[in-house]
Amino acid sequence: MTTTNQSWGGRFNQPTDEFVKIFGASVFFDKILAPYDIAGSIAHATMLCEVGLLTNEEKSQIIDGLNTILADIEADRFEWSIDLEDVHMNIEARLVNMIGNAGKKLHTGRSRNDQVATDIRLYLRNQVDDINNEIKRLQSALLDLAEQEVDTILPGFTHLQAAQPISFGHHMMAYFEMLSRDAERLIDCRKRLNSMPLGSAALAGTTYPINRARTAELLGFERICNNSLDGVSDRDFAIEFLNAASIIMMHLSRFSEELILWSSAQFDFIELPDSFCTGSSIMPQKKNPDVPELVRGKTGRVYGHLTSLLTIMKSQPLAYNKDNQEDKEPLFDTVNTLKACLRVFADMVPTIETKRNNMYNAAKKGYTTATDLADYLVKKGLPFRDAHEVVGKSVAYGIQKQKDLSELSLKELQAFNADIENDVFDILSLEGSLNARNHLGGTAPNQVKQAINNARKALK
Repeated sequence: MTTTNQSWGGRFNQPTDEFVKIFGASVFFDKILAPYDIAGSIAHATMLCEVGLLTNEEKSQIIDGLNTILADIEADRFEWSIDLEDVHMNIEARLVNMIGNAGKKLHTGRSRNDQVATDIRLYLRNQVDDINNEIKRLQSALLDLAEQEVDTILPGFTHLQAAQPISFGHHMMAYFEMLSRDAERLIDCRKRLNSMPLGSAALAGTTYPINRARTAELLGFERICNNSLDGVSDRDFAIEFLNAASIIMMHLSRFSEELILWSSAQFDFIELPDSFCTGSSIMPQKKNPDVPELVRGKTGRVYGHLTSLLTIMKSQPLAYNKDNQEDKEPLFDTVNTLKACLRVFADMVPTIETKRNNMYNAAKKGYTTATDLADYLVKKGLPFRDAHEVVGKSVAYGIQKQKDLSELSLKELQAFNADIENDVFDILSLEGSLNARNHLGGTAPNQVKQAINNARKALK
């Protein structure tokens, strides 16, 4: 008789083609789920014993065997077999080889369909917690840098054109806010992924008197998937995570772009340490910001994984299909990529050296206090649109004379509006402009300090 796969080969008369074995196997990548698969099996065996489907002795044999297997996997002593396709059957086959018939009873009341759906949720729940810890570490580094640079002035940009002077600390706090929303999205995503599909079996539930609530309790799930079809085929939670991860990467990519620009000779606002840069094989003077460039590049990789999983799921009929084997590599790679990018940023941000004089001098260019002059005229009673026109003409005059607004004389300014007085120079200075924005969310240094203090309390 021809030998076929022991987990499903009873109906088959021919062995699987050798290349098809390799083509269809997932053990190359899903073995990362082993700790979660074993945790799920231990909980499942405990529940089966409690409802009378396993004896106490069988349960103990299974749990002891699974713990031994886990130790072997962690010590890299476990031999993985392509013939057994995936992490689930590799572990089960070893268990049966170790303890015999008791091991064969472990799969009672479940399928690989609900088993893998449970494993992925356990894995991702753990990873979300780790990622949020990395986000907090990066946020803490941003707070330290922001606090250090509260009074550092640089030009704020719109359309990459100098717009208004801002505090560098305020600029760093913008990324802190982005990361706060990122963490909230992950926490929200975690709520939905923390539902247990185990007990859905292949797609229709099981005839055995299982206690799903008990299994959920043992595994720390907050709720149980209410529909067996949905339980085995749902990958919304993975797509939601990939979406949240894509947004995080987008934020890191924006930050990367600014660090790349700021460290260039043309901006020269910051210095990145040598340990986060590389040189050129041909140009000895080069110091390339490779870390932020790599993060910027890896963003597209994560976007691709989101599109991949959406595409995998878009036309699948209920319930489980082999297509879903393709959900793991994009998910696993996204987790690893995101964690690495957050880690390297959390390590790099504390080492950023600001070049305050260069930032300050750049903020003096581009007529960045023009809006302050318009606001000054409005407070004198001029309608804003009229004030806007007056200031536009004064800027045009300054460009012609190659003078900043703060460098124009009072007489020159009064030629555009007679209500301008000597106190205008207080608000035309960079410091005056900064301090004038003294409201919640504004860039005035005392507001930035308060924002930092509030953020530290929230981060604890």
